[in-house]
Amino acid sequence: MNSRPPPGSIPEVPGSYQFVDRDGRVLYVGKAKSLRQRLNSYFQDPAGLAPRTAQMVAQADHVEWMVVDTEAEALLLEHSLIKKIQPRYNVRLKDDKSYPWLAITMSDEWPRPAVVRGRKRSGVRYFGPYPNAGAIRETLDLLLRSFPVRTCSDTKFRRHQRLGRPCLLFHIDRCSGPCVGAVTHEEYDGMVGDLIAFLSGDTVPLEKELGASMREAADSLEFERASVLRDKLEAVRAADAVRQMELTQPEDLDGVGVAEDELEAAVQVFTVRSGKVVGRLALFVDKVEDLTPAELIERILVDVYAEAPSGVPRNVLVPTLPAEADVVADYLAGRRGGPVNVRVPLRGPKRALLETVQRNAREAFVRHRLHRSSDHNSRARALEALQRDLRLPDAPLRIECYDMSHLQGTDYVGSMVVFEDGMAKPSDYRHFKVATVAGNDDYAAMEEVLTRRLSALLAEEQSPPGPVGSGAEDGGDAARRAPARRRFAYPPQLLLLDGGLGQLNVGVRVLASLGLTERIPIASLAKSFEEVYRPGSSEPLRLARQSDALYLLQQLRDEAHRFAISYHRTLRGKRMTVGALDGVPGLGPKRRTRLVEQFGGLSGLRNASRDELVSVSWLPATVGAAVFERLHTPMARSENAGR
Repeated sequence: MNSRPPPGSIPEVPGSYQFVDRDGRVLYVGKAKSLRQRLNSYFQDPAGLAPRTAQMVAQADHVEWMVVDTEAEALLLEHSLIKKIQPRYNVRLKDDKSYPWLAITMSDEWPRPAVVRGRKRSGVRYFGPYPNAGAIRETLDLLLRSFPVRTCSDTKFRRHQRLGRPCLLFHIDRCSGPCVGAVTHEEYDGMVGDLIAFLSGDTVPLEKELGASMREAADSLEFERASVLRDKLEAVRAADAVRQMELTQPEDLDGVGVAEDELEAAVQVFTVRSGKVVGRLALFVDKVEDLTPAELIERILVDVYAEAPSGVPRNVLVPTLPAEADVVADYLAGRRGGPVNVRVPLRGPKRALLETVQRNAREAFVRHRLHRSSDHNSRARALEALQRDLRLPDAPLRIECYDMSHLQGTDYVGSMVVFEDGMAKPSDYRHFKVATVAGNDDYAAMEEVLTRRLSALLAEEQSPPGPVGSGAEDGGDAARRAPARRRFAYPPQLLLLDGGLGQLNVGVRVLASLGLTERIPIASLAKSFEEVYRPGSSEPLRLARQSDALYLLQQLRDEAHRFAISYHRTLRGKRMTVGALDGVPGLGPKRRTRLVEQFGGLSGLRNASRDELVSVSWLPATVGAAVFERLHTPMARSENAGR
């Protein structure tokens, strides 16, 4: 470290600390019961530190901290900062997005279930994840016989609502027909509630209610209604039979299993509700910091339950008690709103369940390691080859690639994509709308984009670092704050341009004008023969066709091209939509956007009749008629055909 805090200046209170490099990048975020004792443990002979810890301290320029009142607040602050900043030397939990979830859109007027993957959204309740999409789709098909809620998209729902006719699912008793008013809100909400109860594992009351209603209908000689209720009861039991594991007691708990080596770990979380396994979560951990098993369990529990779609249960079973077990229990209790017991089961059904979870974690770890070994090795070889062949001072751990896109000089845009450690980092991608170039001039457009990006880098390097980095004491509300993310604060270790010698010369000129020639290496990749151009040489470098280095550069170039074209198409689509509806009296941007979404796009609007447009409930009839006239006049048709 270049700058260590003066002796005695570090407070002996709980808080979070951050190691920062010379570019202002946070390398590592930690938490401590006593900041002074914890930070002093880093300031010793590097030989006494773990290898990755010693490497982190060597790269750091200084250390900063934030003070809170309690250890639980320090834990929460640490998690918030790690999630916001994603430091290089903190462990990273990555969700295995191959597992599907069953989501219910509770924020909709008429909620609907859907099988989804990937990122979670607010206003949606999630159940699972499930082992495979086929299992959950089969379960959902069975459940729709008992709870005929809608499964159609919002666009299809609105279309049938306008037509006043239900779709086929209504006629085969797989939907209750909310689009045509065939069911009341109260009845529909009751079906949604029963569906949620089933997915939560609470099936006994539901089966009793259906059985009692069936017998009551039979006693009243309503045999047709009794047969419908019988079919619903059988469907519920059939769907419940899909669950493969069940405890002897109807209780709520989660089982956490971990399999690890020195570099990575696989995590499995089995969700048990009302004694039945209703979901499974798979995570993988990149152990870039040195952690004991207890410290790893602590980090896993904090991250898993920070935004747990299935909630925090009363009991959590773990293979090893977490470090700072009392602090973790307090943290989980705060998330649940009640006490949480974290323990290691020693015998009985819970021990058997945890062993099953551990076995699944070991199997997932073996599959993950076999899959990643070749990929990790190839990325390492590619970065080493780029450093050697391009004569770079360091391995290019952060590479930025730029490309331009336009259509005959219109809607000129630029793209910046970022690869870190040989892998794409979409959160750092950026679009640029070119503002100063008229006509078809790729060189001028590239110069504008590079100048804007690198000028922003210099401006942010000179700006104050924000909340993180003050080193001053803070109150207990620090756990509720996170630093503002700076958009362009990190310089690339290789700047790659899509193009040939001309694009490279533009980049060299921009770097020189901003005084960054010595700091940022640059190269360009020509499409025609996959040749790499470097400053100071008019002769291109030809990498081996099958080399990992060339493959990585091609990935960067193709990703930048894809990102630029997608943004260009978005802008062009918006311009065409605005042009087609430009000048309609009473149709502003908000109404125009809502109208296009409701009819499924501009083509849907063109195909709509005058009566359909005039009958839109939230749009004045005169405006609907004006939209129809605008889209169906001879001038509008010729303009649309030209586009």
